[in-house]
Amino acid sequence: MTSISPSAPATLPVLAEVVRSGFTEGHHRGSLVLLAADGSVEFALGDPAAPVFPRSSNKPMQAAAILRAGLDLSGERLALAAASHSGEDFHLDLVRRMLAEHGLTPGDLRTPPDLPLDAVEAEAYLAAGRVREPLTMNCSGKHAAMLAVCVRNGWDTATYLDPAHPLQLLTGQVVAEAAGEPVAAVGTDGCGAPLMAIGLVGLARAFRTFVLAEPGSAERRVADAMRAHPEYVAGTRRPDTWLMREVPGTLSKMGAEAVQAVALADGRALAFKIDDGSARALGPVLARSLELLGVDAPVVTRIGRAPLLGGGAEVGAVRAAF
Repeated sequence: MTSISPSAPATLPVLAEVVRSGFTEGHHRGSLVLLAADGSVEFALGDPAAPVFPRSSNKPMQAAAILRAGLDLSGERLALAAASHSGEDFHLDLVRRMLAEHGLTPGDLRTPPDLPLDAVEAEAYLAAGRVREPLTMNCSGKHAAMLAVCVRNGWDTATYLDPAHPLQLLTGQVVAEAAGEPVAAVGTDGCGAPLMAIGLVGLARAFRTFVLAEPGSAERRVADAMRAHPEYVAGTRRPDTWLMREVPGTLSKMGAEAVQAVALADGRALAFKIDDGSARALGPVLARSLELLGVDAPVVTRIGRAPLLGGGAEVGAVRAAF
């Protein structure tokens, strides 16, 4: 394993290549780590110890912090608290209910106005003449849960995104504990919430911690809710949903800027980041990583398909290069 100092992009290995009409026209570099069931590093590429912002792959830890702070969530509500939802009607309806149950409204959300994350939903949303709203932003379920726990504890709801807020301080502790390493930096996520940087090894370790946690613990409750209700974690047309639905016991969560973390039921785990942030490389790299962990399921092939089109016909693909 290389130094914890971030590698220069040019020195990171190619994780995926872009092949059009038999010609390699581009590359996606990054870092990756696979953990064995006992938690040891089984395979690594690039600099997986270097801190990254996991973006929404941190959401299970944020949801666990909300539980530790005293909010009694379960089922679909807890899954949605850890979600980057697609903006489908069932997502938005539940966010509204979660807010109303605590005397809150969508106007209390401090998520930036956005379109549904899912392209199909976004097209339908615009065709209906609707405009960007904080409710529709993919993190609104997490924010609704954050606001609810503030109401429950008498904490200020206007400053719930301040890094010094009691909830965010607790979240930092949960992230560090689960990752087994200190938080290297605190930034601001796309939704406005504080974002804690950890290494990819720590991120994979955190997901492993959640699936192996004691039943009834905050970490296990989050993992169980996400796995039982994967459509609330992502959506009906999303790889996280497919993987958790079709490979029993799997916990999966993507993050912006091409981050992905997965843990299998027996503790095997993976985490990677595509350095240029290109989401088109996520599926092929995830599928190859799962293959290296020994996952043999049709969903892996489905996730790995990233075709390139020319004149409406398939003429190539983004494919893993390791």
